[in-house]
Amino acid sequence: MAGTTDNLERKELFEFLKRLTRALGAALGKDCEVVLHDFSHPEESVIAIANGHITGRKVGATLDVLGFQLLRNQPAGDFHNYQTVTKSGKILRSSTTFLRNETGQIFGALCINHDISTLAKAQELLQSRLDAVQGDSNGPHEEFEDSVEEVLNRMIEDSIRSTGKDVAHLSREEKVTLVARLESRGAFLIRYSVDRIAKSLNLSKYTIYNYLDEVKARNENSAGIAGYSLELEKGAAQAAKNG
Repeated sequence: MAGTTDNLERKELFEFLKRLTRALGAALGKDCEVVLHDFSHPEESVIAIANGHITGRKVGATLDVLGFQLLRNQPAGDFHNYQTVTKSGKILRSSTTFLRNETGQIFGALCINHDISTLAKAQELLQSRLDAVQGDSNGPHEEFEDSVEEVLNRMIEDSIRSTGKDVAHLSREEKVTLVARLESRGAFLIRYSVDRIAKSLNLSKYTIYNYLDEVKARNENSAGIAGYSLELEKGAAQAAKNG
C-alpha cells in the first residue's frame, strides 16, 4: 500500500513539474531550455521540455552520458551554474536540481540550460557581463546526445580513448579496467549494451559478463578491506584511550 501511495505522490509531483516546466520556459524566453527527467526510464527520460530547440531534444529523448553516470554515482547535492556545450557549439549556463525520495535516492531532475552563445560572441565588448553569467567552468562536463545509441557509443569511445591504445593491443587486465570504467559510468544500464561493448572490444558477451563479475568481486573485496582497516583503527584508538 505504501508503494502505491509513493507512486501516486510521485506521479502527482511529475504532473505539477510538467506544468512548471512549461511556465518557466515561457517566462525565461526562447534562449532558456527547461527539461524534466524521469530517471526510472533513462533511455527515454525526458518527460517534459520547453524550448528544446536549444539542444535539439524533445519528449522521449534519452539521458545524456552525464545522466547515466549520475545514476551509478549519485551526487550529494545539486549542480548550479555550470557551463556546458551542445554538439552544434552553443555555450550554455546550466543548473540541475535533483528529485529525491525519502532515502535520498535520485528519481528525476529539473534542468535549466540558458544559451549564452550571443554573449560569448560579444566577449571582447561585454567581458564584465560575460564574467557574471558564464558560471563555473569547473562544473561537470556535459554534452547532449540525440539517442541512447549515441550515449552508449560515446561512453565506449571515451573509455577506449582513455587507455591510449588500440583495442587490439589491450591486455586482459586493461580490458577489465575498461569494463569497470564503463560500469561506473552507467553504460550497463542500457539494455543492449553488453552486445555492443563486446563487439567493440572484440570479446564475447559471456566474457563481458565474466569481467563484470570480476569487477564486482574486486569492489566488494576493497570495501571489506576498508571496513576491516577502519575497525583496526577504532580498536587502536580505544586501546590508547583505555591505556
